Amino acid sequence: MYLLKVNSICKYYSRTLLFKDVSFELAGGDALAVTGWNGSGKSTLMRIIAGLIRPSSGTVSMYYQDEVVPTDSRRRFVGMVAPALSLYDELTAIENMVFFCKVRGVESREDTCRDMLRLVGLDDHAHKLSGRYSSGMKQRLKLAQALLHHPPLLLLDEPGTNLDSKGMQIVWDIIEKQKQWGMTVIASNEKREVDYADRIINLSE
Repeated sequence: MYLLKVNSICKYYSRTLLFKDVSFELAGGDALAVTGWNGSGKSTLMRIIAGLIRPSSGTVSMYYQDEVVPTDSRRRFVGMVAPALSLYDELTAIENMVFFCKVRGVESREDTCRDMLRLVGLDDHAHKLSGRYSSGMKQRLKLAQALLHHPPLLLLDEPGTNLDSKGMQIVWDIIEKQKQWGMTVIASNEKREVDYADRIINLSE
């Protein structure tokens, strides 16, 4: 039903080449890990796949029932967790969730937001300002917002950042559930995160 095609992606910053000729396809149930030394472009590749920045050359195409998803609509099909993702410290967890719903153009139902917070173990802290969250709790909140709209494509950039073993189990459960119908790309050099994937692309090779 869903398909992602990445074809010969290259990315330059000024005259510096980050990576070239990255190609792969993902279908429902697939999980891919992207590895490589720091500065090899893992996060940049994730942002290109999400449609946030453009590649220097190559194409990224997402399909739903053999129809191409327009780039400007891709955000409704993609959920993303990344270190650079900002939360709003002056908002509660539930208010952050509602805000992300509006940004994506999806219905902002509080019960759905609470369900996602419950999934990551934050239900009891739904009305606490996120600025008072620990770093691990903030990472769980990032995971929750990525799942709000049940995205067919889940992009996890260093998903285990600041998480303890219980938090990592949540990541594992999320990926396993995603494999039942959607696609997952994990950018990481951590073995415990790379092991979640079925295939690996190393940008340093």
